[in-house]
Amino acid sequence: MALATASTTPPTRPGPDGAPEDAAEARPAPSGDGRPAPRPGRRDPRAPDRVAGEAFEERPRDFVAPHTGSLTWRVMAISAIWIVVLLLGGGLALDRTLTNLVESNFDTQLNNNLNALIASAEVQPGGQVWLMRPMGDQRFLEPNSGLYYQISPSGEPVTLDSDSVNPSRSLWVQALDLRPSAKDEVVNYDSMQFKEEPLRIAQRDAVLPRSDTLWTFVIASSREDIDEQIDRIRRILVISFVILGLGLMVLVLLQSYVGLRPLRRIRTAIQNIRTAGSNRVTAPLPLEVQPLVQELNMLLEHSERQAEEARTHAGNLAHALKTPLTVVNNAATAHAPDLADTVIREARTMRRHVDHHLARARAVGRRAVGHAQTPVRDSAEAVRRAVERLYPDVRFDIDGSHEAKVAIERQDLDEILGNLIENAAKYGGGSVFVTIDAEPEDSRCVIWIEDDGMGIPEEKRIEIFDRGARLDTGKPGTGLGLAIVRDVGEIYGGAVELAESEDLGGLLVRLALPRA
Repeated sequence: MALATASTTPPTRPGPDGAPEDAAEARPAPSGDGRPAPRPGRRDPRAPDRVAGEAFEERPRDFVAPHTGSLTWRVMAISAIWIVVLLLGGGLALDRTLTNLVESNFDTQLNNNLNALIASAEVQPGGQVWLMRPMGDQRFLEPNSGLYYQISPSGEPVTLDSDSVNPSRSLWVQALDLRPSAKDEVVNYDSMQFKEEPLRIAQRDAVLPRSDTLWTFVIASSREDIDEQIDRIRRILVISFVILGLGLMVLVLLQSYVGLRPLRRIRTAIQNIRTAGSNRVTAPLPLEVQPLVQELNMLLEHSERQAEEARTHAGNLAHALKTPLTVVNNAATAHAPDLADTVIREARTMRRHVDHHLARARAVGRRAVGHAQTPVRDSAEAVRRAVERLYPDVRFDIDGSHEAKVAIERQDLDEILGNLIENAAKYGGGSVFVTIDAEPEDSRCVIWIEDDGMGIPEEKRIEIFDRGARLDTGKPGTGLGLAIVRDVGEIYGGAVELAESEDLGGLLVRLALPRA
C-alpha cells in the first residue's frame, strides 16, 4: 500500500512582490498573550480538543487533585470530640459520685446525732420530754448556730409555746416544719424553711419507754458546710479535667504530627523521584505504610517497564522502517524503471512492521488498565464464525470448558485466537480442533489449536516465531501472525509452544494464558 502525506495548508499564489497574495488572510492575528492565533477551523495546539475560533480558557499548569480535607485536622477533630465527650461524661459521673459521698457522710453525722438525741430523751411524769444529758455539740446551745434539734409529738402542729415540744436553744424563736415520717425509719431531706439558710434534716419517729406517745425526733444542720465542700470538689474537678483535656489535646497534636510523619517522608521521596532522578522509595518506614510503599514501587517499576517497552518499540519500528525507506529513496533517486513496484513492495513491508508494533503497543496499553476477565469460549466462537466465512470448507470443532476465563482483554484474545485458528484453517487439511482448558491441572488456562495439515518440522518451530518468517510462501500472508501471538501473549504473562497433534497428525499450538 502506498504511503502519502497531504498538507492541510491551502496553496498560495505569489503576488507582485513575491509574497503570497493571501498572506494577509493566511497570517494569523496575534492573540492576547503575544502568540499567533490559530486559523479558524484548525486545531489549537494549546487545547487539542478545541477548534480554533472557539472560546479558550487557559488551564492551570499543575493539576490539583480534589481532596476531602486535612487528615491531621480530621484526626485531631475526632480525638478532640471524643476527649470532650469522655471528660464530660467522666466529670459528671465523678461529680455525682463525690457529691453523693459527701452528702452520705454528712447524713451519717446527722443520724449519729439523731441516735444520741433519742438515747438521751426521757418522758417526765408531766408528759414532757427532757434530755437526761445535754447534746455534746456546743452549737446546740448557741442561737442560730446552724445545728438544731427538736422533739415533738408525731402528727401534731409544732409551736414553741407548747409544753410537749422540746427544741434546742439554737432554734431560739423558730420551729422546724416537719414532713411525715415512718416509725423507726430515718428520713433525710433538704429544707428551705429558714430564709437564706438551707437545711439538711434527719427525722425519725420513735416511742420512748413509759410512754405510748409517738414522738418525732429531728436533727437539722445548715448545708453551708456541705455545699462549700461540694463547691470545692467541683472546682478541683473542673481545673483537673481542663488540665487533663489540654494535656490530651497536646498529646493528640504530637501523636498526629509524629504519627503522620511517614506520610510526609513518602511525599518527600515521591518529590525526589520527580525532581532528583530517584526511581524508588527506599527510606525505612513503619510497617503500616510498607504496603503503600511497596505498591508505589511496583507502580514505578511498571511505569519504567512500560516506558522501556515503548522506547524498544519505537527503536525497533524505526530500525525496521529504515531499510525499506532507504530502498525507496535510492530507487527514486536513481529514477529506477520499477519504482512503482519497489514502492508497493517496500510499503507492504513497512505495513507489516507497523501492524506488528501497533499490536504490541495496544496490548501493553490495555494491560496497564487492569486485569480483564474474558470468557475464552465466547472469543473462540466469535473467531470461528469469522474464519468460517473465509474458509467455508474447513470443519471447525470447539470443545472443552465453557466457564474458563483468562486475564486478557477481549480484543487481544480475539487477535491471538484469530491468528492461530486462521493459520490452522489456511495451512491445515480441512479440520481444525480447538480445546479450551485442555490441561485443567495447570495454573494457567491452556488452549489447544490443532489441524490436520503437514505440521512444522521440529527444527523450524523456534524460528517460525520471527517477524516475517514463513514456511509456505505460496499462500498470501505477512509472516507476522505467530510473532504477534507470541509477543501479545508474553505481555500478559502467557506463552505459546508448537508440537505435533496426536489426534489429527498436523500442528498443535499450545497457548497458555493466565487465568482470571
